[in-house]
Amino acid sequence: MLRQDVHQFGQKLVRRRPLEPRAGAESRLSRCLNTLDLVALGVGSTLGAGVYILAGEVAKNKAGPASIICFLVATLTTVLSGLCYAELGAWVPSAGSAYLYSYITVEQLCAFIIGWDLILSLVIGTTSVSRAWSYAFDSLTVNHISQALQRVFSQYIPAYLATYPDFLALALVLLLMGVLILGARQSALVTKVFTGINISVLSLIIISGFIKGDLHNWKLTEQDYKLNTSGSNDTYSLGPLGSGGFLPFGFEGILHGAATCVYAFLGFDIIATTGREALNPHHSIPWSIMITIFICFLLYFGVSAALTLMVPYYLIHPESPLPQAFFHIGWDPARYVVAIGTLCALTSSLLGVLFPMPRVIYSMADDGLLFQGLARIHASTRTPVTATLASGILAAVMALLFELRDLVELSSIGTLLAYIMVAFSVLVLRYQPDQNLSKNEKANNEIEICECYTSSLDPVPEAGTSWILKRLCDPIHTTPTQKSGQIVYGCAFLLVLLLTILSLILAQWPSQVFSGDPVLTTVAVLLLLLITGVTVIIWRQPQDPSPLPFRVPALPVLPLVSIFVNVYLMMQMTSGTWAQFGGLECDWICHILRIRDPTQLGEQ
Repeated sequence: MLRQDVHQFGQKLVRRRPLEPRAGAESRLSRCLNTLDLVALGVGSTLGAGVYILAGEVAKNKAGPASIICFLVATLTTVLSGLCYAELGAWVPSAGSAYLYSYITVEQLCAFIIGWDLILSLVIGTTSVSRAWSYAFDSLTVNHISQALQRVFSQYIPAYLATYPDFLALALVLLLMGVLILGARQSALVTKVFTGINISVLSLIIISGFIKGDLHNWKLTEQDYKLNTSGSNDTYSLGPLGSGGFLPFGFEGILHGAATCVYAFLGFDIIATTGREALNPHHSIPWSIMITIFICFLLYFGVSAALTLMVPYYLIHPESPLPQAFFHIGWDPARYVVAIGTLCALTSSLLGVLFPMPRVIYSMADDGLLFQGLARIHASTRTPVTATLASGILAAVMALLFELRDLVELSSIGTLLAYIMVAFSVLVLRYQPDQNLSKNEKANNEIEICECYTSSLDPVPEAGTSWILKRLCDPIHTTPTQKSGQIVYGCAFLLVLLLTILSLILAQWPSQVFSGDPVLTTVAVLLLLLITGVTVIIWRQPQDPSPLPFRVPALPVLPLVSIFVNVYLMMQMTSGTWAQFGGLECDWICHILRIRDPTQLGEQ
């Protein structure tokens, strides 16, 4: 009996969800969001307060005026992930996003881990953004509330908690949770208001920079640097000069800056969680994702250009670059406009991380991987009310008690892992046979495959490996079969492994690889050859000819490049972050294995 239960438990862990949605699932949430609503949610979530800080950090320490190229490179890499989300979001519109795509493509256990990674990333993001909002508001007040709270509570707060309870962050999260309960349309309306103000402020900054900017700041020399060093009365230190000019830190600086700028575009994936609430998801989700990335690129590009035109890049203030830039050109009152834009950006960003969290929880509960009560939909607002309350209260309490600054990188790992799974899903699903074939069609297909392979094997038993390679690169059928789908699965998993090893080598020993180290360079070249060969095998397999609302071009190359970029970014994380991530993954797997009745896992 125990053996049978364990067998059934193992089967449920590795089972996949059908590609087609269950009957009636589409009608539970309210379809009320148009393309403009989705763009507002995407831009609001992506374009947070980082635009007011990140442009200065990249320009001062990594790329100088060439930071605008960094944002261009980061945009191109983000588009790769955006295209993958666009195809799956239009093909399988759902509230589960990367969780659901993993469930369809890989297995239930992997989907469970991806779902919890998304929830963890969103909880940490909510806590960090709400704390940042509280800090930004507190800095505008005459009597700093945080300092008073710290004096009162510092002697009672344990060392592992924040230095003071942030009641403002708690109230803000609870307030926005109430907005989410009112409905998706109301949430989108609030987001549109704050996002509109944020874009207006950023547009004002860009116009001001082009009016008061000086092109000489893109052609600075060592003489300019010495003059600023001797004549500067600023309280902060000067940044490095590099070689001066437009590319002071060379192409290496552009690559390092672009790797940092990629994180500025995290958040557009919120659009994929609106699949059950969009009026026309097959059309609006792909368009919304691409428009969101393009708008964010224009604003990041413009702010970066304006900032480096107003101030020499080595004079940029590391903590408040834009207010200090306006002070530098004699427009000090403009810092209040920047403060308003920062608060609006943080508000829309906070809504952006709160919005998808209950929808992922709802989707997992609806599939039986979380408590069924979390899948409850409010009768009038048609929102996942229980999941919204649970996630909102959890995030509010954590914002009250924790700072979680050290866990921001852990949140990024979860998001990047989701991006990898989405690209993997696109790579695999396009080569799978149609799941809607009838039983007779499937039986005929299997008989035809067996006959073809038997007739091919009989006359040439001595062909061996050469025959296998020929069949891999020159399939018999023009439409996907079960055999070709399995080949793609195996090749895709192998490619992820090879790309991970290559990314690790390039992240840890980049200078040795490009300087011609005999061992590392040889290993990197061999990996590239293997990756190319396996990619060709996938490319030669037949694709599903069924019409799709949106298709990723240049399959399988673009999804593989997306996987490589995201894996490389993950390899940039510290060992401490990876240790925390591994510990959480082990906890979640152990949580599954401690289920008293394994046969109940995943039951609907």
